Amino acid sequence: MVVAALAALPVVYLAVRAGTGGADAWAVLRRPGTVAVVGRTVLLVASVTAAATAIGVALAWLVVRTDLPGRRVWGLAAALPLVIPSYVTALALIGTLGPGGLLPVSWLFGFPGAFAALTLATYPYVFLLTAAALHRLDPALEEAARSLGRRRVAVFRQVTLPVLRPSIAGGSVLVALYALSDFGVVSLMRYDVLTRAIYQQYRSLFDRTPAAILGLVLVVLTVLVLVAEARGRGRGRVQRSAAGAARTGETVALGRARWTAFAFCAGVIALALVVPIGVLVYWAQRAGARPDGADVIGPAANSLLVSGLGAAAAAAAALPVAALAVRHRSRWTSAIQQATYASNALPGVVIALALVFFATRVAEPVYQTLALLVFAYVVRFLPQALAGAQAALARVDPQLEHAARGLGARPWRVLARITAPLVGPGVLAGATLVFLSTMKELPATLLLRPVGFDTLATEVWSATTVSAYSEAALPALLLIAFSAPVVYGLQLRRSRGTAGRDGSAAP
Repeated sequence: MVVAALAALPVVYLAVRAGTGGADAWAVLRRPGTVAVVGRTVLLVASVTAAATAIGVALAWLVVRTDLPGRRVWGLAAALPLVIPSYVTALALIGTLGPGGLLPVSWLFGFPGAFAALTLATYPYVFLLTAAALHRLDPALEEAARSLGRRRVAVFRQVTLPVLRPSIAGGSVLVALYALSDFGVVSLMRYDVLTRAIYQQYRSLFDRTPAAILGLVLVVLTVLVLVAEARGRGRGRVQRSAAGAARTGETVALGRARWTAFAFCAGVIALALVVPIGVLVYWAQRAGARPDGADVIGPAANSLLVSGLGAAAAAAAALPVAALAVRHRSRWTSAIQQATYASNALPGVVIALALVFFATRVAEPVYQTLALLVFAYVVRFLPQALAGAQAALARVDPQLEHAARGLGARPWRVLARITAPLVGPGVLAGATLVFLSTMKELPATLLLRPVGFDTLATEVWSATTVSAYSEAALPALLLIAFSAPVVYGLQLRRSRGTAGRDGSAAP
């Protein structure tokens, strides 16, 4: 209950703060500028979601169901842009298409640049979920439709797509929430949306109640996204074969379109992965040739420190909630579990803003301390740790523990010798996700970090705010280097696990 209450603290405090602000504070909602900011936010989120969904579904279908040349390689490469923070993707686009870039254009800044960067950074969410659903899809459904004379396009539209709807909807809502919460991309591209307006209100005004009210507007939009996803999900389900083991559907021969599809995949991967890394390497070489190159040893150590603390704290907080949810199911334990998700969908800037209000008025000694920063990370990413711990604990047969107790083992010995070894991998996986997410988190770190405490994310931000892009390259590359092996390993393992279904490798 303590964990759930602490996780819900940002939402509760924002509501209290806005409710006590008076009529003058709420007048911020009637300003023409506020209406315009909300409109731009909705436009950006809707556009990015639509584009990322289209790219992710197309890539997943090409990789899983067609004779695309090198499809296993594309399957691995298409997931790797997840290791690149969205603000780093925006930075690479500025280096390529911005003033002084290789191909300078006049339209980059504003909506086009924010749209392009966020789309390239978020399409892997849709790709991964859709590809996994296609691997599990029972091909008998499509075979039955084909035997009844349906053309392949009609089968995909009327049979395959409805069955994939839950996975596509799940990926789309992740994209929408990411675009809604983004701060780095819109700031670099100078596109005013709610997250940037909240940050500016917080930094420029003595009375920060208007920032809290704008934060509640962002909360409302987040809730609307979740409600729309729940309604759009429909009743589609991923079907498995009757035998219980999924088999691969018919491989579609692309024919003359084979190399067009190859070019599409290559273009997406080039823009989302190759160009950002290439630009950063080029800038890093330029910065390394100068004596005033940025020293990133301290920020790198700080990033590893706070990410490790956040991952450990989130895993520790998730364990009691997971134990209640799995071993003692009831309405109360379900309510406690759901409460831990209360702040997960909130953008980092809103969580940080709420904790700033709380710390400066209720717990001033913890303001701008490492403890408050780690607490913000736990609130933001606790569900990732909870998902890993809960799934692992659900796979542990209680009869094993009962048998050990029946043989005279004490509870602590059962925990150490049986439960912990079985649950450990799942807990570690959840903690790893928290570690990676914390490493890239920007707005919460900017608002809550102790004075003089710099991380790789804040180093990138500090350099880009003064257009010192070469100085931002090395910390950005380190962010990618810390994240890439984990994401690559997870995707490679999934790829090997499904490769045997088409005879290309052993399962």
